[in-house]
Amino acid sequence: MPADTAPPIRIASALIDDGAGRMLLVRKRGSRFFMLAGGKIEPGESPEAALLRELREEIGLIADRQAPRYLGSFSAEAANEPGQRVEAELYHLRMGPSRVDRHAEIAEARWLTESEARSLPLANLARDHILPIFAALVRSDLG
Repeated sequence: MPADTAPPIRIASALIDDGAGRMLLVRKRGSRFFMLAGGKIEPGESPEAALLRELREEIGLIADRQAPRYLGSFSAEAANEPGQRVEAELYHLRMGPSRVDRHAEIAEARWLTESEARSLPLANLARDHILPIFAALVRSDLG
């Protein structure tokens, strides 16, 4: 199926910040790109259920179902699937700074400021949509 007619990859992702100007980015095994924790929404699964499942599987985070705050739906070219687009249901979570366990396919997890994140190879979704949202969150926390 040509990329322009292929259905988008539906994912649920979490913008996780520590309330002190840092966000959590992960890098999956076999990829050079950093992105948000989260993953594909399974058939018949709600975005919220997918998010909670993926956070538990990838970084060992057990989040309360009411904790994630919905930020919206965003689309970008997929970082690891050439010619594909991802459609992300984005949520926000705030948690105190803590060590994050790496599970499943996660090779690396880092707490980063916006400028530190910009120095890394980022997935398109993170670069084009997430960093501006994170910068606005930090500004609102400081102001």
